[in-house]
Amino acid sequence: MSHVLHVALVGYGFVGKVFHAPLIVGTPGFSLHTVVSRDSAKVQADHPQACVRERAEEAFSDEAVDLVVIAAPNAVHAPLALAALAQGKHVVVDKPFTLTVEEARAVLDAATRAGKVASVFQNRRWDADFLTLRDLIDAGALGRVAEFHSHFDRFRPLVQDRWRERDEPGGGLWYDLGPHLIDQAVQLFGLPQAITADIDRLRDGAQAPDYFHATLHYPRHRAILHASALVAGNGLRFAVHGTRGSYLKHGLDVQEDQLRAGVAPGAPGWGVDTRAGEVVRECDGRLVTEVATAQAGDYRQYYAGMRDAILHGTPPPVTPQQAIDVMRLIELGMQSSAERRELACGIGAT
Repeated sequence: MSHVLHVALVGYGFVGKVFHAPLIVGTPGFSLHTVVSRDSAKVQADHPQACVRERAEEAFSDEAVDLVVIAAPNAVHAPLALAALAQGKHVVVDKPFTLTVEEARAVLDAATRAGKVASVFQNRRWDADFLTLRDLIDAGALGRVAEFHSHFDRFRPLVQDRWRERDEPGGGLWYDLGPHLIDQAVQLFGLPQAITADIDRLRDGAQAPDYFHATLHYPRHRAILHASALVAGNGLRFAVHGTRGSYLKHGLDVQEDQLRAGVAPGAPGWGVDTRAGEVVRECDGRLVTEVATAQAGDYRQYYAGMRDAILHGTPPPVTPQQAIDVMRLIELGMQSSAERRELACGIGAT
Protein backbone atom coordinates (compact mmCIF):
# COMPACT_ATOMS: atom_id res chain seq x y z
CA MET A 1 0.00 0.00 0.00
CA SER A 2 1.18 3.51 -0.78
CA HIS A 3 2.34 5.61 2.14
CA VAL A 4 -0.13 8.25 0.96
CA LEU A 5 -3.65 7.06 1.73
CA HIS A 6 -6.28 8.10 -0.78
CA VAL A 7 -9.48 9.18 0.97
CA ALA A 8 -13.06 9.26 -0.26
CA LEU A 9 -15.20 11.66 1.77
CA VAL A 10 -18.92 10.85 1.68
CA GLY A 11 -20.89 14.04 2.30
CA TYR A 12 -19.90 17.67 1.88
CA GLY A 13 -22.33 19.40 4.18
CA PHE A 14 -21.19 21.28 7.28
CA VAL A 15 -19.38 18.35 8.91
CA GLY A 16 -17.68 17.13 5.75
CA LYS A 17 -16.68 20.57 4.50
CA VAL A 18 -15.69 22.25 7.78
CA PHE A 19 -14.26 19.37 9.81
CA HIS A 20 -13.19 16.36 7.79
CA ALA A 21 -11.90 17.79 4.51
CA PRO A 22 -9.47 20.31 6.12
CA LEU A 23 -8.22 17.74 8.65
CA ILE A 24 -7.65 15.13 5.94
CA VAL A 25 -5.76 17.63 3.80
CA GLY A 26 -3.85 18.94 6.83
CA THR A 27 -2.63 15.55 8.10
CA PRO A 28 0.52 14.12 6.50
CA GLY A 29 -0.04 10.80 4.80
CA PHE A 30 -3.49 11.54 3.35
CA SER A 31 -4.79 12.75 0.02
CA LEU A 32 -8.38 13.87 -0.49
CA HIS A 33 -8.93 11.80 -3.61
CA THR A 34 -12.73 11.76 -3.94
CA VAL A 35 -15.73 13.60 -2.50
CA VAL A 36 -19.24 12.19 -2.79
CA SER A 37 -21.57 15.14 -3.26
CA ARG A 38 -24.32 16.39 -5.56
CA ASP A 39 -22.77 19.85 -5.55
CA SER A 40 -19.67 19.50 -7.66
CA ALA A 41 -19.07 23.25 -7.88
CA LYS A 42 -19.01 23.61 -4.09
CA VAL A 43 -16.47 20.84 -3.71
CA GLN A 44 -14.18 21.90 -6.52
CA ALA A 45 -14.15 25.51 -5.36
CA ASP A 46 -12.41 24.23 -2.23
CA HIS A 47 -10.59 21.13 -3.54
CA PRO A 48 -10.10 21.35 -7.30
CA GLN A 49 -7.83 18.28 -7.29
CA ALA A 50 -10.55 16.01 -5.88
CA CYS A 51 -12.74 13.78 -8.01
CA VAL A 52 -16.45 14.38 -7.35
CA ARG A 53 -18.91 11.50 -7.45
CA GLU A 54 -22.67 11.70 -7.05
CA ARG A 55 -23.06 8.16 -5.73
CA ALA A 56 -21.17 6.59 -2.83
CA GLU A 57 -20.99 3.26 -4.65
CA GLU A 58 -18.79 4.84 -7.31
CA ALA A 59 -16.25 5.85 -4.69
CA PHE A 60 -16.39 2.50 -2.90
CA SER A 61 -15.62 0.58 -6.10
CA ASP A 62 -12.64 2.80 -7.01
CA GLU A 63 -9.48 0.75 -6.49
CA ALA A 64 -7.48 3.93 -5.85
CA VAL A 65 -9.43 4.68 -2.66
CA ASP A 66 -7.95 3.32 0.58
CA LEU A 67 -10.11 4.97 3.24
CA VAL A 68 -13.75 6.05 3.23
CA VAL A 69 -14.83 8.83 5.61
CA ILE A 70 -18.59 8.97 6.20
CA ALA A 71 -19.95 12.44 7.01
CA ALA A 72 -23.53 11.73 5.97
CA PRO A 73 -26.74 11.80 8.08
CA ASN A 74 -26.68 9.52 11.11
CA ALA A 75 -29.31 7.10 9.84
CA VAL A 76 -27.10 5.97 6.93
CA HIS A 77 -23.83 5.58 8.86
CA ALA A 78 -24.12 1.81 9.24
CA PRO A 79 -25.34 1.00 5.70
CA LEU A 80 -22.61 3.12 4.12
CA ALA A 81 -19.91 1.71 6.38
CA LEU A 82 -20.96 -1.84 5.56
CA ALA A 83 -20.98 -1.08 1.85
CA ALA A 84 -17.50 0.47 1.99
CA LEU A 85 -16.08 -2.45 3.98
CA ALA A 86 -17.59 -4.89 1.49
CA GLN A 87 -15.46 -3.18 -1.17
CA GLY A 88 -12.31 -3.57 0.94
CA LYS A 89 -12.01 -0.02 2.26
CA HIS A 90 -10.97 1.17 5.69
CA VAL A 91 -13.69 3.30 7.29
CA VAL A 92 -14.03 6.37 9.50
CA VAL A 93 -17.57 7.23 10.58
CA ASP A 94 -18.47 10.60 12.05
CA LYS A 95 -20.12 10.35 15.47
CA PRO A 96 -22.43 8.78 16.40
CA PHE A 97 -20.86 5.62 15.05
CA THR A 98 -24.26 4.09 14.30
CA LEU A 99 -27.82 4.32 15.64
CA THR A 100 -27.72 1.17 17.77
CA VAL A 101 -25.31 -1.24 19.42
CA GLU A 102 -26.52 -3.94 17.05
CA GLU A 103 -25.54 -1.83 14.03
CA ALA A 104 -22.18 -1.00 15.62
CA ARG A 105 -21.39 -4.66 16.15
CA ALA A 106 -22.37 -5.46 12.56
CA VAL A 107 -19.97 -2.81 11.22
CA LEU A 108 -17.10 -3.91 13.46
CA ASP A 109 -17.65 -7.58 12.66
CA ALA A 110 -17.57 -6.73 8.95
CA ALA A 111 -14.30 -4.83 9.45
CA THR A 112 -12.77 -7.84 11.21
CA ARG A 113 -13.81 -10.17 8.40
CA ALA A 114 -12.41 -7.76 5.79
CA GLY A 115 -9.18 -7.19 7.71
CA LYS A 116 -9.81 -3.44 7.67
CA VAL A 117 -9.81 -0.66 10.26
CA ALA A 118 -13.16 0.86 11.25
CA SER A 119 -13.35 3.71 13.74
CA VAL A 120 -15.61 6.54 14.89
CA PHE A 121 -14.49 10.17 14.72
CA GLN A 122 -14.27 11.39 18.33
CA ASN A 123 -12.34 14.58 17.65
CA ARG A 124 -13.13 16.20 20.99
CA ARG A 125 -10.66 13.96 22.74
CA TRP A 126 -8.25 16.54 21.32
CA ASP A 127 -10.03 19.67 22.59
CA ALA A 128 -7.56 21.94 24.37
CA ASP A 129 -9.65 22.18 27.54
CA PHE A 130 -10.20 18.42 27.72
CA LEU A 131 -6.46 17.78 27.37
CA THR A 132 -5.81 20.39 30.06
CA LEU A 133 -8.34 18.79 32.39
CA ARG A 134 -6.93 15.34 31.76
CA ASP A 135 -3.46 16.55 32.72
CA LEU A 136 -4.81 18.10 35.94
CA ILE A 137 -6.59 14.89 36.93
CA ASP A 138 -3.63 12.67 36.03
CA ALA A 139 -1.30 14.91 38.07
CA GLY A 140 -3.61 14.73 41.09
CA ALA A 141 -4.03 18.50 41.11
CA LEU A 142 -7.75 18.20 41.92
CA GLY A 143 -7.42 15.21 44.25
CA ARG A 144 -10.12 12.57 44.01
CA VAL A 145 -12.83 13.88 41.70
CA ALA A 146 -16.28 13.97 43.32
CA GLU A 147 -18.28 15.94 40.73
CA PHE A 148 -17.67 16.27 37.00
CA HIS A 149 -19.95 18.70 35.14
CA SER A 150 -19.63 18.81 31.35
CA HIS A 151 -21.79 21.27 29.39
CA PHE A 152 -22.19 21.85 25.67
CA ASP A 153 -24.87 24.52 25.44
CA ARG A 154 -26.02 26.68 22.54
CA PHE A 155 -28.60 29.35 21.89
CA ARG A 156 -30.64 28.29 18.87
CA PRO A 157 -34.24 29.20 19.76
CA LEU A 158 -35.56 28.78 16.22
CA VAL A 159 -36.09 25.25 14.97
CA GLN A 160 -34.45 24.75 11.59
CA ASP A 161 -35.59 22.49 8.77
CA ARG A 162 -32.64 20.11 8.68
CA TRP A 163 -32.24 16.42 9.37
CA ARG A 164 -30.56 16.92 12.74
CA GLU A 165 -33.69 18.66 14.06
CA ARG A 166 -36.32 16.37 12.59
CA ASP A 167 -38.18 13.58 14.35
CA GLU A 168 -36.28 10.79 12.62
CA PRO A 169 -33.76 8.13 13.68
CA GLY A 170 -30.51 9.73 14.79
CA GLY A 171 -31.93 13.25 15.12
CA GLY A 172 -31.60 15.49 18.16
CA LEU A 173 -28.94 16.59 20.63
CA TRP A 174 -28.50 13.25 22.38
CA TYR A 175 -27.17 11.75 19.14
CA ASP A 176 -25.39 14.96 18.13
CA LEU A 177 -23.56 16.07 21.29
CA GLY A 178 -24.18 13.13 23.59
CA PRO A 179 -21.46 10.99 21.96
CA HIS A 180 -18.87 13.71 22.59
CA LEU A 181 -19.69 14.20 26.25
CA ILE A 182 -20.10 10.49 26.97
CA ASP A 183 -16.82 9.63 25.28
CA GLN A 184 -14.91 12.31 27.19
CA ALA A 185 -16.32 11.14 30.52
CA VAL A 186 -15.49 7.50 29.80
CA GLN A 187 -11.98 8.48 28.71
CA LEU A 188 -11.44 10.14 32.08
CA PHE A 189 -13.21 7.76 34.43
CA GLY A 190 -13.94 4.51 32.64
CA LEU A 191 -17.36 2.95 32.40
CA PRO A 192 -20.06 3.89 34.94
CA GLN A 193 -22.15 1.59 37.06
CA ALA A 194 -25.44 3.23 36.06
CA ILE A 195 -26.98 6.06 34.07
CA THR A 196 -29.91 8.40 34.61
CA ALA A 197 -30.97 10.59 31.68
CA ASP A 198 -33.61 13.20 30.93
CA ILE A 199 -33.90 13.82 27.18
CA ASP A 200 -36.61 16.20 25.98
CA ARG A 201 -37.87 18.83 23.56
CA LEU A 202 -38.00 22.31 25.13
CA ARG A 203 -38.15 24.73 22.19
CA ASP A 204 -41.42 25.81 20.64
CA GLY A 205 -42.05 23.55 17.66
CA ALA A 206 -39.16 21.20 18.41
CA GLN A 207 -39.44 17.87 16.62
CA ALA A 208 -36.26 16.23 17.90
CA PRO A 209 -34.71 16.37 21.40
CA ASP A 210 -32.99 19.69 22.01
CA TYR A 211 -32.11 19.14 25.68
CA PHE A 212 -30.50 16.43 27.76
CA HIS A 213 -29.24 16.11 31.31
CA ALA A 214 -27.57 12.79 32.07
CA THR A 215 -25.81 11.51 35.16
CA LEU A 216 -23.23 8.73 35.00
CA HIS A 217 -23.07 7.00 38.37
CA TYR A 218 -19.65 5.90 39.62
CA PRO A 219 -18.85 4.36 43.03
CA ARG A 220 -17.56 7.61 44.55
CA HIS A 221 -18.38 10.37 42.10
CA ARG A 222 -20.91 11.56 39.54
CA ALA A 223 -20.36 12.71 35.95
CA ILE A 224 -23.11 15.11 34.86
CA LEU A 225 -23.51 15.71 31.13
CA HIS A 226 -25.71 18.55 29.91
CA ALA A 227 -26.65 20.16 26.60
CA SER A 228 -29.40 22.55 25.60
CA ALA A 229 -30.37 24.68 22.61
CA LEU A 230 -31.81 27.41 24.84
CA VAL A 231 -28.81 28.74 26.77
CA ALA A 232 -27.96 32.30 25.79
CA GLY A 233 -25.72 32.94 28.79
CA ASN A 234 -23.61 30.95 31.22
CA GLY A 235 -21.01 29.53 28.80
CA LEU A 236 -19.87 26.84 31.23
CA ARG A 237 -17.88 24.03 29.63
CA PHE A 238 -16.39 22.18 32.60
CA ALA A 239 -16.77 22.39 36.36
CA VAL A 240 -14.79 19.63 38.05
CA HIS A 241 -14.65 19.43 41.83
CA GLY A 242 -12.31 17.22 43.81
CA THR A 243 -10.85 16.77 47.27
CA ARG A 244 -7.98 19.18 46.53
CA GLY A 245 -9.70 21.78 44.39
CA SER A 246 -11.76 22.66 41.33
CA TYR A 247 -11.24 23.30 37.65
CA LEU A 248 -13.61 25.80 36.02
CA LYS A 249 -13.70 26.41 32.29
CA HIS A 250 -15.96 28.64 30.20
CA GLY A 251 -16.11 28.79 26.43
CA LEU A 252 -15.65 26.07 23.81
CA ASP A 253 -12.46 24.81 22.23
CA VAL A 254 -11.35 27.18 19.45
CA GLN A 255 -10.75 24.65 16.66
CA GLU A 256 -14.32 24.60 15.35
CA ASP A 257 -14.36 28.39 15.06
CA GLN A 258 -10.95 28.29 13.38
CA LEU A 259 -12.16 25.72 10.87
CA ARG A 260 -15.31 27.75 10.18
CA ALA A 261 -13.11 30.79 9.53
CA GLY A 262 -10.95 28.86 7.07
CA VAL A 263 -7.85 28.62 9.26
CA ALA A 264 -5.68 25.75 8.04
CA PRO A 265 -5.04 23.07 10.66
CA GLY A 266 -1.53 23.52 12.01
CA ALA A 267 -1.37 27.25 11.22
CA PRO A 268 0.12 29.54 13.89
CA GLY A 269 -2.22 29.66 16.86
CA TRP A 270 -4.01 26.47 15.84
CA GLY A 271 -5.81 24.90 18.81
CA VAL A 272 -4.53 27.49 21.29
CA ASP A 273 -7.27 28.39 23.77
CA THR A 274 -6.76 31.80 25.33
CA ARG A 275 -9.40 30.94 27.96
CA ALA A 276 -7.44 28.23 29.71
CA GLY A 277 -9.74 27.95 32.70
CA GLU A 278 -9.05 28.34 36.39
CA VAL A 279 -7.87 26.04 39.14
CA VAL A 280 -9.17 26.88 42.61
CA ARG A 281 -7.30 25.30 45.54
CA GLU A 282 -6.81 25.81 49.23
CA CYS A 283 -3.52 27.35 50.27
CA ASP A 284 -2.73 28.23 53.89
CA GLY A 285 -6.35 28.12 54.87
CA ARG A 286 -7.70 30.24 52.03
CA LEU A 287 -8.87 29.59 48.49
CA VAL A 288 -6.50 30.66 45.73
CA THR A 289 -7.41 30.91 42.04
CA GLU A 290 -4.78 30.24 39.39
CA VAL A 291 -4.93 30.22 35.60
CA ALA A 292 -4.58 26.64 34.39
CA THR A 293 -1.58 25.63 32.32
CA ALA A 294 -3.33 25.03 29.03
CA GLN A 295 -2.57 22.39 26.47
CA ALA A 296 -3.06 23.06 22.76
CA GLY A 297 -5.74 21.06 20.98
CA ASP A 298 -5.26 19.36 17.61
CA TYR A 299 -7.97 17.33 15.88
CA ARG A 300 -5.40 16.14 13.35
CA GLN A 301 -4.21 13.67 16.00
CA TYR A 302 -7.27 11.56 15.27
CA TYR A 303 -6.35 11.22 11.59
CA ALA A 304 -2.69 10.68 12.43
CA GLY A 305 -3.82 7.78 14.60
CA MET A 306 -5.91 6.36 11.75
CA ARG A 307 -2.96 6.64 9.37
CA ASP A 308 -0.73 4.70 11.75
CA ALA A 309 -3.42 2.08 12.40
CA ILE A 310 -3.83 1.45 8.66
CA LEU A 311 -0.16 1.55 7.69
CA HIS A 312 1.52 0.14 10.80
CA GLY A 313 -1.14 -1.87 12.61
CA THR A 314 -1.26 0.25 15.76
CA PRO A 315 -4.58 0.45 17.63
CA PRO A 316 -7.00 2.94 16.03
CA PRO A 317 -7.52 6.23 17.88
CA VAL A 318 -11.00 5.04 18.90
CA THR A 319 -11.01 1.29 19.37
CA PRO A 320 -13.93 -1.02 18.53
CA GLN A 321 -14.70 -1.58 22.22
CA GLN A 322 -14.74 2.17 22.87
CA ALA A 323 -17.16 2.65 19.99
CA ILE A 324 -19.44 -0.07 21.38
CA ASP A 325 -19.30 1.34 24.92
CA VAL A 326 -20.44 4.80 23.81
CA MET A 327 -23.27 3.36 21.73
CA ARG A 328 -24.37 1.25 24.70
CA LEU A 329 -24.55 4.35 26.91
CA ILE A 330 -26.48 6.25 24.24
CA GLU A 331 -29.04 3.43 24.07
CA LEU A 332 -29.29 3.18 27.86
CA GLY A 333 -29.70 6.95 28.15
CA MET A 334 -32.64 6.87 25.78
CA GLN A 335 -34.20 3.99 27.71
CA SER A 336 -33.60 5.72 31.04
CA SER A 337 -35.29 8.89 29.83
CA ALA A 338 -38.26 7.01 28.39
CA GLU A 339 -38.74 4.97 31.57
CA ARG A 340 -37.77 7.81 33.93
CA ARG A 341 -35.47 5.68 36.04
CA GLU A 342 -31.85 4.86 36.77
CA LEU A 343 -30.51 1.96 34.74
CA ALA A 344 -27.58 -0.26 35.62
CA CYS A 345 -25.09 -0.30 32.79
CA GLY A 346 -23.89 -3.84 33.18
CA ILE A 347 -20.71 -2.95 31.32
CA GLY A 348 -18.27 -2.53 34.18
CA ALA A 349 -17.23 0.27 36.47
CA THR A 350 -14.09 1.95 37.74
